[in-house]
Amino acid sequence: MPSPHVIALYRYPVKGLSPEALDDVHLQAGGTMPWDRAFAVENGGTEFDPASPRYLPKTKFLMLMKNERLAALTTRFDDATGVLTITRKGKQVARGDLTSRIGRQLIEHFLTSYMGDELRGAPHVVTARGFSFSDVPRKVVSLINLESVRDLERVIGQTIDPLRFRANIYVDGVAAWEELTWENKTFTIGALAVKGVLRTERCAATNVNPATGARDMNLPQALRMAYGHMDMGLYCDVLQAGHLATGDTLTPPA
Repeated sequence: MPSPHVIALYRYPVKGLSPEALDDVHLQAGGTMPWDRAFAVENGGTEFDPASPRYLPKTKFLMLMKNERLAALTTRFDDATGVLTITRKGKQVARGDLTSRIGRQLIEHFLTSYMGDELRGAPHVVTARGFSFSDVPRKVVSLINLESVRDLERVIGQTIDPLRFRANIYVDGVAAWEELTWENKTFTIGALAVKGVLRTERCAATNVNPATGARDMNLPQALRMAYGHMDMGLYCDVLQAGHLATGDTLTPPA
Protein backbone atom coordinates (compact mmCIF):
# COMPACT_ATOMS: atom_id res chain seq x y z
CA MET A 1 0.00 0.00 0.00
CA PRO A 2 1.36 3.49 -0.81
CA SER A 3 2.04 5.92 2.00
CA PRO A 4 -0.97 8.05 2.99
CA HIS A 5 -1.43 10.99 0.64
CA VAL A 6 -3.98 13.27 -1.02
CA ILE A 7 -5.40 11.97 -4.29
CA ALA A 8 -7.88 14.74 -5.12
CA LEU A 9 -9.41 17.96 -3.82
CA TYR A 10 -12.89 19.28 -4.54
CA ARG A 11 -15.18 22.13 -3.64
CA TYR A 12 -18.93 22.55 -4.15
CA PRO A 13 -19.69 26.27 -4.55
CA VAL A 14 -23.47 25.65 -4.71
CA LYS A 15 -24.93 23.10 -2.34
CA GLY A 16 -26.35 20.17 -4.31
CA LEU A 17 -24.69 21.08 -7.60
CA SER A 18 -21.57 19.68 -9.25
CA PRO A 19 -18.03 19.46 -7.84
CA GLU A 20 -15.03 21.47 -8.96
CA ALA A 21 -11.61 19.80 -8.84
CA LEU A 22 -8.73 21.77 -7.33
CA ASP A 23 -4.99 21.19 -7.70
CA ASP A 24 -4.13 23.17 -4.61
CA VAL A 25 -5.80 25.47 -2.13
CA HIS A 26 -5.07 27.64 0.91
CA LEU A 27 -7.31 27.10 3.93
CA GLN A 28 -7.81 29.26 6.98
CA ALA A 29 -8.05 27.98 10.54
CA GLY A 30 -11.68 27.30 11.36
CA GLY A 31 -12.64 27.53 7.70
CA THR A 32 -13.85 25.47 4.78
CA MET A 33 -12.50 25.04 1.29
CA PRO A 34 -12.75 28.56 -0.18
CA TRP A 35 -16.26 29.03 -1.64
CA ASP A 36 -17.34 25.54 -0.58
CA ARG A 37 -21.14 25.48 -0.10
CA ALA A 38 -21.06 29.28 -0.19
CA PHE A 39 -24.44 29.26 -1.94
CA ALA A 40 -27.58 27.16 -1.66
CA VAL A 41 -31.01 27.13 -3.28
CA GLU A 42 -33.97 27.30 -0.93
CA ASN A 43 -36.72 25.03 -2.21
CA GLY A 44 -39.73 27.28 -1.98
CA GLY A 45 -38.83 28.72 1.40
CA THR A 46 -37.65 32.08 2.67
CA GLU A 47 -36.29 31.04 6.06
CA PHE A 48 -32.63 31.87 5.50
CA ASP A 49 -31.79 35.43 6.57
CA PRO A 50 -28.46 36.67 5.11
CA ALA A 51 -28.34 39.39 7.78
CA SER A 52 -28.50 36.77 10.53
CA PRO A 53 -27.34 33.49 8.97
CA ARG A 54 -27.97 30.27 10.83
CA TYR A 55 -27.79 26.58 10.10
CA LEU A 56 -30.85 25.06 8.42
CA PRO A 57 -31.34 21.34 7.70
CA LYS A 58 -30.53 20.28 4.14
CA THR A 59 -34.20 19.44 3.53
CA LYS A 60 -34.82 23.18 3.18
CA PHE A 61 -32.70 23.30 0.04
CA LEU A 62 -32.49 21.64 -3.36
CA MET A 63 -30.29 18.58 -2.83
CA LEU A 64 -29.38 15.27 -4.41
CA MET A 65 -31.06 13.28 -1.65
CA LYS A 66 -34.44 14.39 -3.07
CA ASN A 67 -33.61 16.10 -6.36
CA GLU A 68 -31.48 13.78 -8.48
CA ARG A 69 -32.15 15.90 -11.59
CA LEU A 70 -29.44 18.22 -10.28
CA ALA A 71 -26.81 15.60 -11.13
CA ALA A 72 -27.42 16.16 -14.85
CA LEU A 73 -26.16 19.74 -14.53
CA THR A 74 -22.50 20.75 -14.66
CA THR A 75 -21.58 24.02 -13.00
CA ARG A 76 -18.51 26.22 -12.91
CA PHE A 77 -18.01 29.12 -10.50
CA ASP A 78 -15.58 31.94 -11.22
CA ASP A 79 -14.08 33.27 -7.99
CA ALA A 80 -13.04 36.58 -9.54
CA THR A 81 -16.41 37.52 -11.02
CA GLY A 82 -18.88 35.52 -8.92
CA VAL A 83 -20.39 34.10 -12.11
CA LEU A 84 -21.91 30.63 -12.07
CA THR A 85 -22.25 28.91 -15.45
CA ILE A 86 -24.57 25.92 -15.77
CA THR A 87 -24.34 23.47 -18.65
CA ARG A 88 -26.37 20.42 -19.56
CA LYS A 89 -25.10 17.85 -22.04
CA GLY A 90 -22.32 20.26 -22.94
CA LYS A 91 -24.65 23.18 -23.71
CA GLN A 92 -24.83 26.33 -21.60
CA VAL A 93 -28.31 26.69 -20.11
CA ALA A 94 -27.85 29.44 -17.52
CA ARG A 95 -25.32 31.99 -16.35
CA GLY A 96 -25.45 34.58 -13.59
CA ASP A 97 -23.39 36.49 -11.03
CA LEU A 98 -24.30 34.89 -7.71
CA THR A 99 -23.01 37.90 -5.79
CA SER A 100 -25.72 40.11 -7.36
CA ARG A 101 -29.50 40.00 -7.05
CA ILE A 102 -30.00 40.09 -10.81
CA GLY A 103 -27.50 37.28 -11.35
CA ARG A 104 -29.17 35.11 -8.75
CA GLN A 105 -32.54 35.74 -10.38
CA LEU A 106 -31.19 34.46 -13.70
CA ILE A 107 -30.20 31.19 -12.03
CA GLU A 108 -33.53 31.03 -10.18
CA HIS A 109 -35.48 31.45 -13.42
CA PHE A 110 -33.63 28.55 -14.99
CA LEU A 111 -34.17 26.31 -11.95
CA THR A 112 -37.87 27.16 -11.88
CA SER A 113 -38.21 25.75 -15.38
CA TYR A 114 -35.78 22.87 -14.98
CA MET A 115 -36.93 21.51 -11.61
CA GLY A 116 -40.65 21.78 -12.38
CA ASP A 117 -42.91 20.01 -9.90
CA GLU A 118 -40.00 19.11 -7.62
CA LEU A 119 -40.17 22.68 -6.33
CA ARG A 120 -42.29 23.50 -3.28
CA GLY A 121 -42.42 27.12 -4.42
CA ALA A 122 -40.14 29.66 -6.05
CA PRO A 123 -36.45 28.76 -5.64
CA HIS A 124 -34.19 31.30 -3.95
CA VAL A 125 -30.40 31.38 -4.27
CA VAL A 126 -29.12 32.36 -0.84
CA THR A 127 -25.72 33.32 0.54
CA ALA A 128 -24.15 35.22 3.42
CA ARG A 129 -20.60 36.47 3.78
CA GLY A 130 -18.41 33.83 5.42
CA PHE A 131 -21.25 31.32 5.80
CA SER A 132 -21.12 27.70 4.63
CA PHE A 133 -24.23 25.64 3.88
CA SER A 134 -22.70 22.46 5.24
CA ASP A 135 -24.77 19.44 6.21
CA VAL A 136 -23.49 20.01 9.76
CA PRO A 137 -23.77 23.23 11.80
CA ARG A 138 -20.06 24.12 11.74
CA LYS A 139 -17.35 24.99 9.23
CA VAL A 140 -15.55 21.78 8.27
CA VAL A 141 -13.72 19.99 5.50
CA SER A 142 -14.80 16.47 4.63
CA LEU A 143 -12.43 13.56 4.01
CA ILE A 144 -12.91 10.25 2.19
CA ASN A 145 -10.52 7.30 2.42
CA LEU A 146 -10.44 5.51 -0.94
CA GLU A 147 -9.49 2.21 0.72
CA SER A 148 -12.82 2.31 2.57
CA VAL A 149 -14.62 2.88 -0.72
CA ARG A 150 -12.77 -0.09 -2.23
CA ASP A 151 -13.76 -2.28 0.70
CA LEU A 152 -17.42 -1.35 0.19
CA GLU A 153 -17.01 -2.12 -3.52
CA ARG A 154 -15.72 -5.56 -2.57
CA VAL A 155 -18.72 -6.16 -0.34
CA ILE A 156 -21.39 -5.14 -2.86
CA GLY A 157 -19.56 -6.39 -5.96
CA GLN A 158 -19.95 -3.10 -7.82
CA THR A 159 -17.73 -0.17 -8.75
CA ILE A 160 -18.50 2.98 -6.76
CA ASP A 161 -17.62 6.45 -8.04
CA PRO A 162 -16.04 8.16 -4.99
CA LEU A 163 -17.69 11.43 -6.05
CA ARG A 164 -20.98 10.00 -4.76
CA PHE A 165 -19.68 11.02 -1.33
CA ARG A 166 -19.19 14.70 -2.27
CA ALA A 167 -16.10 15.16 -0.11
CA ASN A 168 -13.46 17.88 -0.16
CA ILE A 169 -10.38 15.71 0.37
CA TYR A 170 -9.84 12.21 -1.03
CA VAL A 171 -6.90 10.26 0.40
CA ASP A 172 -5.25 6.94 -0.35
CA GLY A 173 -2.77 4.74 1.46
CA VAL A 174 -4.80 4.55 4.69
CA ALA A 175 -6.16 1.19 5.84
CA ALA A 176 -9.87 0.74 5.16
CA TRP A 177 -12.06 2.34 7.83
CA GLU A 178 -9.11 3.61 9.88
CA GLU A 179 -10.31 7.17 9.37
CA LEU A 180 -13.46 6.42 11.39
CA THR A 181 -11.24 6.05 14.47
CA TRP A 182 -9.89 9.59 14.09
CA GLU A 183 -12.77 11.37 15.80
CA ASN A 184 -11.41 13.83 18.40
CA LYS A 185 -7.87 13.22 17.17
CA THR A 186 -5.49 15.62 15.45
CA PHE A 187 -3.43 14.83 12.37
CA THR A 188 -1.80 16.63 9.47
CA ILE A 189 -2.55 16.76 5.75
CA GLY A 190 0.18 18.60 3.90
CA ALA A 191 0.77 21.83 5.84
CA LEU A 192 -2.65 21.65 7.51
CA ALA A 193 -3.28 20.62 11.08
CA VAL A 194 -6.79 19.19 11.35
CA LYS A 195 -8.96 17.46 13.91
CA GLY A 196 -11.52 14.78 13.18
CA VAL A 197 -14.81 15.91 14.67
CA LEU A 198 -17.60 13.71 13.30
CA ARG A 199 -18.02 10.58 11.22
CA THR A 200 -20.08 11.26 8.10
CA GLU A 201 -23.39 9.39 8.16
CA ARG A 202 -24.59 8.77 4.62
CA CYS A 203 -28.01 9.52 3.18
CA ALA A 204 -29.82 8.75 -0.07
CA ALA A 205 -27.78 11.37 -1.94
CA THR A 206 -25.08 8.71 -2.34
CA ASN A 207 -27.54 6.54 -4.27
CA VAL A 208 -27.46 9.02 -7.17
CA ASN A 209 -24.96 8.32 -9.93
CA PRO A 210 -23.03 11.61 -10.31
CA ALA A 211 -22.53 10.96 -14.03
CA THR A 212 -26.09 10.04 -15.02
CA GLY A 213 -28.38 11.27 -12.23
CA ALA A 214 -29.90 7.77 -11.91
CA ARG A 215 -30.64 6.24 -8.51
CA ASP A 216 -28.81 2.99 -9.16
CA MET A 217 -27.46 1.97 -5.73
CA ASN A 218 -28.52 1.94 -2.08
CA LEU A 219 -25.27 2.70 -0.31
CA PRO A 220 -26.66 3.61 3.13
CA GLN A 221 -28.39 0.23 3.24
CA ALA A 222 -25.25 -1.54 2.02
CA LEU A 223 -23.17 0.15 4.71
CA ARG A 224 -25.65 -0.73 7.45
CA MET A 225 -25.96 -4.35 6.39
CA ALA A 226 -22.23 -4.91 5.92
CA TYR A 227 -20.77 -2.88 8.77
CA GLY A 228 -23.59 -2.04 11.17
CA HIS A 229 -23.38 1.71 10.51
CA MET A 230 -24.00 4.14 7.64
CA ASP A 231 -20.75 6.10 7.95
CA MET A 232 -18.31 6.84 5.15
CA GLY A 233 -15.77 9.58 5.71
CA LEU A 234 -14.91 12.12 8.37
CA TYR A 235 -15.66 15.78 8.97
CA CYS A 236 -12.61 17.71 10.16
CA ASP A 237 -11.89 21.10 11.71
CA VAL A 238 -8.95 23.02 10.25
CA LEU A 239 -6.82 23.92 13.28
CA GLN A 240 -4.03 25.80 11.54
CA ALA A 241 -4.00 27.68 8.27
CA GLY A 242 -1.97 26.22 5.47
CA HIS A 243 -1.58 25.16 1.88
CA LEU A 244 -2.96 21.86 0.61
CA ALA A 245 -2.28 20.19 -2.73
CA THR A 246 -2.84 16.88 -4.45
CA GLY A 247 0.03 14.54 -3.66
CA ASP A 248 0.56 15.98 -0.15
CA THR A 249 1.36 13.52 2.61
CA LEU A 250 -1.17 12.64 5.29
CA THR A 251 0.25 11.85 8.72
CA PRO A 252 -2.32 9.89 10.76
CA PRO A 253 -2.85 10.46 14.47
CA ALA A 254 -0.09 9.03 16.64
